[in-house]
Amino acid sequence: MQIGVPAESRSRKSLVAATPETVKMLVAQGRTVTVESGAGECAHYTDDAYRKAGAQIGDAASAFGAQIVLKVASPNESELSLMKPGSVLAGMLDPFDTENTARLAAAGVIAFALEAAPRTTRAQSLDVLSSQANIAGYKAVLVAAEHYPRFMPMLMTAAGTVKAARMLVLGAGVAGLQAIATAKRLGAVVEASDVRPAVKEQIESLGAKFVDVPFETDEEREAAVGVGGYARPMPPSWLARQAAQVHERAKAADIVISTALIPGRPAPTLLSVETVKHMKPGSVIVDLAAGRGAEFEGRKGGNCPLTETDQVVRKHGVTIIGHTQLASLVAADASSLYARNLLDFLKLIITKEGTLNIDLADDIVAATLQCRDGQVTRPA
Repeated sequence: MQIGVPAESRSRKSLVAATPETVKMLVAQGRTVTVESGAGECAHYTDDAYRKAGAQIGDAASAFGAQIVLKVASPNESELSLMKPGSVLAGMLDPFDTENTARLAAAGVIAFALEAAPRTTRAQSLDVLSSQANIAGYKAVLVAAEHYPRFMPMLMTAAGTVKAARMLVLGAGVAGLQAIATAKRLGAVVEASDVRPAVKEQIESLGAKFVDVPFETDEEREAAVGVGGYARPMPPSWLARQAAQVHERAKAADIVISTALIPGRPAPTLLSVETVKHMKPGSVIVDLAAGRGAEFEGRKGGNCPLTETDQVVRKHGVTIIGHTQLASLVAADASSLYARNLLDFLKLIITKEGTLNIDLADDIVAATLQCRDGQVTRPA
């Protein structure tokens, strides 16, 4: 079984889909691994390290020409032309991008989008969304600290006392919980909000205060339960009450980390323009939903309409950060975790004898399979 690891050429070009650690494991299993020269350079994995792990170093054509191609982002047109019909592609392929999925199907490849894996205990080891969101939540706090014009922790000095920064985290999924934990380590006073009541204990266990928006109807309670570990769109009545709460908490906050996303839907608007206008001068927003929100003034925002994709802007005295690839800023560990996710996924489609076995009775394989034999198998 030949496995190819090309260099990334899109927004995630700092990452790589296999590390010397995972290559060594694949080679020990009898696989032949070809890594494109320079593929791991931005993540500080050298060609020499891959060679020592047992990989062959080749060009893009040899990496894309393998039976199984491991990628971070979906290949572009020129990269896809290097793949053979019937070969396997595994990576973060954006299963809700129907145009891209159709393009992969037309190329005749067998494509697996790991973001579509079910959120079950068995699938945890290959949950690419969680592994990358965990890093993004951590880095979001450090980026906020870099732009915040004051100290994060409380400091008692001979010149006087500096108050601790107040942070508000919106959305307590993997990224939000890591943001809370990181901010607490840095000495901030943290509050957090989420539509799902089940996360209250997790938030409080990390030392943050839960911003509670009580449910008033059965419809609100049912929506708050979510589906498959993700939040669902909430009724307008609850959203109005949450907006009022968020507005007041954001006015008091020095830093807001916004992480709310719903797969396959635009990110909800949690920080209105009016709220930003009332925030403290010098305060900071890090919007992890940048580029995936509703349209505002001809472009897509995030959880805040004023967010600009991959830009740091200052609006109404507030610094708004719209980095979309925060995990790429921690490229070595992001690549390491992602590569382990892929390694565990390959165990589901490669037999011990080294043959390809796509078992659609396996719920993870069935959920992640996007296209096969020229047909889209999982419409978004």
